[in-house]
Amino acid sequence: MSSPAYRATLLPNVYTHVMRTLSRHSRARIAITTAFVINGATVGAFYARVPDFKEKLGVSNSALGFALLCIALGVLIGIGFSGRQSAKSGSATVVYWATYALGFSLLGVGPVINFPLLCAAFIVFGICLSTQDVAMNAHAIVLENESKRRYMSNFHAMFSVGTLSGGVIGGILAQQNVTIMQQCILLAFFIWSANFLVRKMFLPADLDKHEVEGKRKIEKPKVFLVVGLLGACAAVGEGAAGDWGAILARDTFNASPFLSTLPYICFSAAMVIGRLFGDHLATKFGPLRLIVAGGMIAGTGLSSGLIVGGIGGVIFAWLLAGIGLSTVIPMMFSQAGEIAKNRFEGKIAASEGVAMVSGIAYFGFLVGPPTLGLLGDVVGIRWAMLVPAALAILMALGSGRVLGGK
Repeated sequence: MSSPAYRATLLPNVYTHVMRTLSRHSRARIAITTAFVINGATVGAFYARVPDFKEKLGVSNSALGFALLCIALGVLIGIGFSGRQSAKSGSATVVYWATYALGFSLLGVGPVINFPLLCAAFIVFGICLSTQDVAMNAHAIVLENESKRRYMSNFHAMFSVGTLSGGVIGGILAQQNVTIMQQCILLAFFIWSANFLVRKMFLPADLDKHEVEGKRKIEKPKVFLVVGLLGACAAVGEGAAGDWGAILARDTFNASPFLSTLPYICFSAAMVIGRLFGDHLATKFGPLRLIVAGGMIAGTGLSSGLIVGGIGGVIFAWLLAGIGLSTVIPMMFSQAGEIAKNRFEGKIAASEGVAMVSGIAYFGFLVGPPTLGLLGDVVGIRWAMLVPAALAILMALGSGRVLGGK
């Protein structure tokens, strides 16, 4: 039997061996993957407890909706801050400290003392979440540029794995009557521990620092606005799957509670699988072809499934939508970094390009689902879902014109 002293030194020795054995790019890939999993798991675990926030405070649906909008407000604040700070200090520095801050922000969310404090905590949570999000995407672009390989789609697959895992764990903890505060403490400890382990694995911060001479404000190139709008078209479809997929199946086609969950489950599984293969496909066919093909698959698949109807048609519709949309957002972020490097080198940092695109694309998640709900009251939710299908096709056609001239 090994001695306590030997066991105490075993893990540090293994860690040192790993650090010495792996290449710099392999270490960075582990660190960035960890950041994406953390971000996804935090989102999934949080949304699994949203009903508990409502029950704990006894607020109405509209009040809860306002509180969730506070997270969106924080996200928008954090996006701009992260882009500027990543350019100034390097994305490695920002993603490392933002990950620690994300853990601390959970400790503000956990107590659920009263509604005003919860809204304030949600704003801080949104700021930390998006600050880490933009920085980790920017650092992923640094790794792609340094290694001359594509990783972005795979990283986003790990985010999707994180959201699914976090949602399952959050649901289990809620079922076992674990309080929100207890869950937040456990999740914060996981975040801090994982971030500490990969602290030395990030690429040097100097690789993507961007010095701006003087205080002259550079006008933001319109191409980032257009790419962001194209990303927003895809984001509407992603948001619609989560918010309206089950309701469409249950209310329109009288699916059972279990069957009504299948459209979103199939959509989520397709997203993970598509993103796992996305980098290979982008390397083989090019990111532009992948974006265009994905938009056409999502648009035609979703619309045809809705027209056919029935629970089988709905499942088919969201399955094809998941396959098509899976790589769009990762490729858009990657393209934003490439545009900054190739067209605006010395003027716009990759992190700023990602921040501009993600900030605009996020509005798709924010305004898409409630707008579709209002439209659904007029024409029915089934036909309202043709809007994200049309936007996916529009995104495919527009990407060919905008990104084709890159």
